[in-house]
Amino acid sequence: MVNADQTRLPSEFDSLSPFAETWALATEMSRANQRWKSDYSDIKAFYDAMVPELGRVLDYLNQFDLEGLTPEQKNLFHLSLSLAEIADAVEAFRESAVPYAFSPEKFRPVE
Repeated sequence: MVNADQTRLPSEFDSLSPFAETWALATEMSRANQRWKSDYSDIKAFYDAMVPELGRVLDYLNQFDLEGLTPEQKNLFHLSLSLAEIADAVEAFRESAVPYAFSPEKFRPVE
């Protein structure tokens, strides 16, 4: 069961709430794994919801110090990082995995 604080977003971004449980992930590894295990249609739906809001999301987040973000703001920040993780799946490959790439388990980023 996911804690409500892990999925809550600032009220200005309620339209993105359906994606928070899946994509508001705090680590690079968890975002990469989510991309690899997700169906392309789910990735595309997230992409299509986030891209039109990205300017507003970044303008909102840029008002705050990264170290002082509330849990809701951190979730929004993590959504934007997930968008960066999945963008090439939509824009370049049109599939969830990068063709001929190693699985994300082969790489362990330093968080």
